[in-house]
Amino acid sequence: MLSLLPLCATAADIQVIHAGELLTVPGKTVLKKQTLVVTDNKITDLQDGFVSAKTFGKEAKLIDLKNSFVMPGLMDMHVHLQGELGPTNASDTLKMSAQDVGMQSVHFANKTLMAGFTTVRDLGANPQYLYALRNAVAKGWVVGPRIIGSGGVSVTGGHGDVDGMRHDLMEKYTSKTICDGPYDCRRATREAIKYGADVIKITSTGGVLSDTNTGTGQQMADDEIKEIVDTAHALGRKVASHAHAAAGINAALRAGVDSIEHGSYADEDSITLFKYSGAYLVPTLLAGDTVVNMAKTSDFMSEAIKAKAIRVGGDMLKNFTRAYESGVKIAYGTDSGVSKHGINGQEAVLMFNAGMKPMDILKSATVNAADLIDKSDSLGTLEVGKIADIIAMDENPLQDISQLLDVEFVMKDGVVHKSQ
Repeated sequence: MLSLLPLCATAADIQVIHAGELLTVPGKTVLKKQTLVVTDNKITDLQDGFVSAKTFGKEAKLIDLKNSFVMPGLMDMHVHLQGELGPTNASDTLKMSAQDVGMQSVHFANKTLMAGFTTVRDLGANPQYLYALRNAVAKGWVVGPRIIGSGGVSVTGGHGDVDGMRHDLMEKYTSKTICDGPYDCRRATREAIKYGADVIKITSTGGVLSDTNTGTGQQMADDEIKEIVDTAHALGRKVASHAHAAAGINAALRAGVDSIEHGSYADEDSITLFKYSGAYLVPTLLAGDTVVNMAKTSDFMSEAIKAKAIRVGGDMLKNFTRAYESGVKIAYGTDSGVSKHGINGQEAVLMFNAGMKPMDILKSATVNAADLIDKSDSLGTLEVGKIADIIAMDENPLQDISQLLDVEFVMKDGVVHKSQ
């Protein structure tokens, strides 16, 4: 049984990392030949050169990453850990118990951590099983990334409501946080927070994977969005808005949301609102790329979904490029669960191909992501006093961004979960 457990730092244990290349703060200079000291779960020292581990205590343990590029753990701001898009999704709804789905989410969480993503924001799941996973990871009962868990608030018949089933099953699976009108949406927001939401996820527009013919335009009314945002902020929660069409993006930004997910058709007004409000764009290019390929090569999608997938997925890249070049703040997010879990690093390749600079990509997955979830004081950089979320790879991703697909070393919260 012991062989199944991660290599853990014991109480008051000291781990000394010799890093060949070290990026302590994405956006700043890469350092050479550094010694990073971790005591318990915090970074406690950083020194030039390869300093002997015994300098820091006779029981200190050396982690030799002299031939590696070392940086802060990556963060994915848009995942769905409870499933993966595929041809058996409909039958799985009937065949898999909620407990089965819960166990599957443990598996997907582990794959995500092993890919080098030490913190994620899960923006759509059965909430109580999501919160149980979040809490189990935090308590060390299961191995996975740190989870910021959402509660979803959507309008009747919109993206985020159940669809594609017979009426009695839709009645059974309709969430209590589906709402209509501003005051009902206020209630739904409070209910989501009451039962454990760290962040509120809304759907201001239609979605690609809704099995309806309702399009991707604005579906949530301006007053509903505003009421949700004000209510969530009053209770100390941020709001993330799924949004494709410009009207829905702009309505959400005017209402004060903290991030726009996808942002497929952001226009010039959107860019102005992004920069005025300081909201983040979480682009999820990997989801767009995935659904286009599935629509063209598989037959399990309905015709309505296929048409939306090809249109929206094909348009995401150029709109992302324009937003990035215009100075919109970007936080890394994949929509994993649409794509396969564990390939989260592929988003970086797509961002690079769309014109984003490698250092800006790394910032989006560390410094910017930490800011979005209000964790800048503890995560996102490898500075003294921060939590020891550390990853390493063989080569410098600033020279070859695809290195993010082959993370060789993962430490989360001072515990080594993957090593060369």
